[in-house]
Amino acid sequence: MINRIVCVGITHRTAPVEYREKFGSDLPERCGRLLPDFQKPSASGGTAVAELVVLSTCNRVEFFATLNGHDEPRTEPLFELLSAATGFKPEDLASHALTLRGHEAIRHLCRVAAGLDSLVLGEPQILGQVSSALEVADQHHTAGPSLHRVFRRAIRAGRRARSETAIGLNPASASSVAVALAQSVVGSLRDRRVMVIGLGDMGSIAVKALRSRQVREIAIANRTHERADEVAVRWGCRTFSMDELPAAVAWADVVISTTRCPHVIVDAATVEQAMEARPNRPLVFVDVAVPRDIDPAVKNIPGVFLFDADDLGGRLDEGMAARQQEVPKVEGIIEQELGYMAKDLRELEVEPIIEDMRRKAEMIRRREIENVLELMGNADPNTREHLHLLSRSIVDNLLREPTVRLKQIVQEDDWKEHARVVHDLFGR
Repeated sequence: MINRIVCVGITHRTAPVEYREKFGSDLPERCGRLLPDFQKPSASGGTAVAELVVLSTCNRVEFFATLNGHDEPRTEPLFELLSAATGFKPEDLASHALTLRGHEAIRHLCRVAAGLDSLVLGEPQILGQVSSALEVADQHHTAGPSLHRVFRRAIRAGRRARSETAIGLNPASASSVAVALAQSVVGSLRDRRVMVIGLGDMGSIAVKALRSRQVREIAIANRTHERADEVAVRWGCRTFSMDELPAAVAWADVVISTTRCPHVIVDAATVEQAMEARPNRPLVFVDVAVPRDIDPAVKNIPGVFLFDADDLGGRLDEGMAARQQEVPKVEGIIEQELGYMAKDLRELEVEPIIEDMRRKAEMIRRREIENVLELMGNADPNTREHLHLLSRSIVDNLLREPTVRLKQIVQEDDWKEHARVVHDLFGR
């Protein structure tokens, strides 16, 4: 069971932002629609993709899947699925991907959920993104019992990491590092004009980080006016509409952009026009978004500095050293959860036997009750119901011990032989 679980990932560690941004934010939905075509054994090794959860964030696209096959399942169908969803060639995707199997794939997911594999160590958003990935898979009916157990344990590991260690102390995020990066270019931001585009999790954290640095002039722009007004009231910010971005760029000293828009929203012509009106004032863009919000060509404009998501990788905030000391504790929690997870997955191995046992017992129960009722003639409804209740209780009590024992023996070295005996005894 465990060896059939795989992870295929394209992340900030394996591919640059210009490659990752081409996948699009709706990739999980596209893959969910395409999956039925890949749940049949493929020509490449007879492998079928039985279950799938897609974790798609700004810095990673990772497929967690359960594969079925006669021998060792092959990963080619996953790359073929991703190819069908993105238009990239399977071999091109494979050249940018990290592939993990079994325990290593599961350990990797736990490390991701705990914030150990993030662009910024311990960033808090990833745990919610892991939970959301499972929810989306549920909506498209692509997550089965194996991946449900794996993801729930990984989410538990992430929660424990944050409650039992200081990995989340002084939490860092791409947005907070973006603020620190801008400050490294222009000095103190206190008297600078800072513009934040997009008010999702990253944008909201950026505004909070700016206020914590006592930045006096903050402006925000968001596609939804109600959300912009809400944040403006809470943090005392100026607002621009998305149609007013040229004016906002001309106003700002620093622009932090965090949307998930599928196309560039600030082009080079807009920035050139803004710089003509402010020849002696540098302008810093920190583009946290993937796909990128800011046209990469703006870095060629005199007086303009542009940083993208990949530039954030190596930038540490003041809490990094303290969080780094917590990594061994988090790794210990992950090892504990991996032990529990192995037990969960091994119990799945005997679920088909238990289900068959109960299905056969229910078939016999119904048949014998019907025979008794036929002999009794016109039994009243109350008598019928009591007979069914009695027979169900007898069946449940008879099967309780074998069910408990089957779930226990999966932890023993010779559990498969015991399971085979039970399988034969019940005449499956």
